[in-house]
Amino acid sequence: GQLVKMLLYTEVTRYLDFKVIEGSFVYKGGKIYKVPSTEAEALASSLMGLFEKRRFRKFLVYVANFDENDPRTFEGVDPKKTTMRDVYKKFDLGQDVIDFTGHALALYRTDDYLDQPCQETINRIKLYSESLARYGKSPYLYPLYGLGELPQGFARLSAIYGGTYMLNKPIEEIVIENGKVVGVKSEGEVARCKQLICDPSYVSDRVTKVGQVIRVICILSHPIKNTNDANSCQIIIPQNQVNRKS
Repeated sequence: GQLVKMLLYTEVTRYLDFKVIEGSFVYKGGKIYKVPSTEAEALASSLMGLFEKRRFRKFLVYVANFDENDPRTFEGVDPKKTTMRDVYKKFDLGQDVIDFTGHALALYRTDDYLDQPCQETINRIKLYSESLARYGKSPYLYPLYGLGELPQGFARLSAIYGGTYMLNKPIEEIVIENGKVVGVKSEGEVARCKQLICDPSYVSDRVTKVGQVIRVICILSHPIKNTNDANSCQIIIPQNQVNRKS
């Protein structure tokens, strides 16, 4: 994703150690299954019936060979016009396969993508496969000591290039001139800036709420079934499996 590109470009990766998340799983009909992401896994997976597996394998081969700059790889699909729904239809894939492909491989949060041009989705699935080929068990990396390492890494880099930190300072007001933010006032002093990045709670009159994320922390007394006792894993619950719209 974008964050990985940013980490590589800024070389913040030198301050971080990563580990691979051991597996990606998907929820279907009350059970958890490993997400098949290679041809071999697709053929061995109990997520699909025999004929479905062959069709899905064909689809994966098509995605792997797809190149938006080479029309010979399109097989009659126009990447800028054909919807993803039509691509699934072309390979005759069933609803369950569509569910885990869209949510567990392409990582879409809703089903809106089905009626949009297929190029973006195909590239997302391709990225998933290529990332998987790089590290083995799964395509996901995680900072060894948690996500708090990310701001720390950027803070170190910023300090090397002369960044200044003022910690634990109360904010009195955000200074605005001609409708633009020009600084932040704290304890009578103004720190001037060209751009301000802050939590929405500081500027509640300038933001609108467009959605929300619900987070839950569950402490379990046992490993999760069917994950091969993985130390770390991702489980995706597609909306259709729990009759939700999100």
